[in-house]
Amino acid sequence: MPVVYKIDVLSALKEKGYSTYRLRKEKILGESVIQQLRNGEAVSWSNIARLCDLLDCQIGDILEYTPDDK
Repeated sequence: MPVVYKIDVLSALKEKGYSTYRLRKEKILGESVIQQLRNGEAVSWSNIARLCDLLDCQIGDILEYTPDDK
């Protein structure tokens, strides 16, 4: 995938006080989104926006484009 996470998003959320338990319990992020983040998979733009809000950062702080080697 040419777009990858620059940071460990779940660790960054934990540093801000958002454990995976809290994310699920308060319905901030669903379990499937949490699993996608664990696996380094893409999430929707609305979830990226939510992550930027929670982490008080810009998209470029979370995602990075790396061209395919072809």
